Amino acid sequence: MKNKLGAVLLLLACAASAQQWQQALPGYQFQFPRDYFNHPDYRTEWWYYTGNLRAADGHRYGFELTFFRQGIPLPPQARSSEDAVWLPDQVYLAHLALSDIDGGSFYHTERLNRAGPGLSGASLEQQRYWNGNWEVRWNSLSAGTQHLEAVCDRFTLKIDLTPQKQAVINGRNGVSQKGPLPGAGSHYISFTRLRASGALKMNGSPIAVNGVAWMDHEYFSEPLDRDLAGWDWFAIQLDNNEELMLYQLRTKSGEKSLYSSGTFVDAAGKSHFLDVSQFSLTPGAVWRSARSGARYPISWKISIPSLQIELSEQTALQDQELYSGNGITPTYWEGAVSYAGQVQRRAVRGVGYLEMTGYGGPLRFGE
Repeated sequence: MKNKLGAVLLLLACAASAQQWQQALPGYQFQFPRDYFNHPDYRTEWWYYTGNLRAADGHRYGFELTFFRQGIPLPPQARSSEDAVWLPDQVYLAHLALSDIDGGSFYHTERLNRAGPGLSGASLEQQRYWNGNWEVRWNSLSAGTQHLEAVCDRFTLKIDLTPQKQAVINGRNGVSQKGPLPGAGSHYISFTRLRASGALKMNGSPIAVNGVAWMDHEYFSEPLDRDLAGWDWFAIQLDNNEELMLYQLRTKSGEKSLYSSGTFVDAAGKSHFLDVSQFSLTPGAVWRSARSGARYPISWKISIPSLQIELSEQTALQDQELYSGNGITPTYWEGAVSYAGQVQRRAVRGVGYLEMTGYGGPLRFGE
């Protein structure tokens, strides 16, 4: 029943064009803390948390907790009904994943809810976004401290997050452009270095963990360019206190889209836009999923000559595929990875996350 409901809602979202959604256009004036939270005038929105954690004995873990919001246009008469609180005008999907890197296992789950009477949502007034008992609550809007909590049948994750740098705005003039048409982009905010500390509970035993996390927040209205086959997205946190976000949009013809781009954040926290001509991403070893049949390049070479950056990406856990067999939500690879190489001829190492979409089927995000 839940899958059928999801299929109907997502089909409505894809087909609807009557409502005039706000577009992500240049010149947008960001306002914080407002823009950390929900934007119901935009059709699609997500809050993305990933992180690399270590236990006291050095055991490595990775986590992902993601909240998606999709606006569904409904006729005015529906909003005046007695049951209006249950209307699926705002639908929330959430993904939760845990990578036991040194244990060699990966687990993920998802949930779909309408907003309803508080079942899921995002609220500046409440200083949180949530889906059932998965939530991120902001402890201090001024300091940016947050508490992440998620409970499922396999584990419980409770993590406190403290920004080590201010949030950065990706793209140019307030827009991360992803296609040729006006509005074919997003307003895109990132916390590129969050100190993470808390507890992971598995098999009834709590494990104290510490590490570093990343947060992305995007909101937009226009669907993705139909010529896109998928993308490769890199979050890179280096031990010299610098970070990189890079995404490579892949077209159906196999070429790299000219709207691929990135952001370099220097040690002082200042962000620098990178256009498609400034970096190259070269795939290496491939892992094939027995579930989806998708072939994912799980190692990459990263080159940014203007910054004298040369990195290699690897993962100790090949199977970090979020497989969806329901035909509703996408199947994609998202996992904890490590980096090694040079910045200005000095050796660096780092951690982060890699996301690869479109290898196991058509795109569905924001379609």
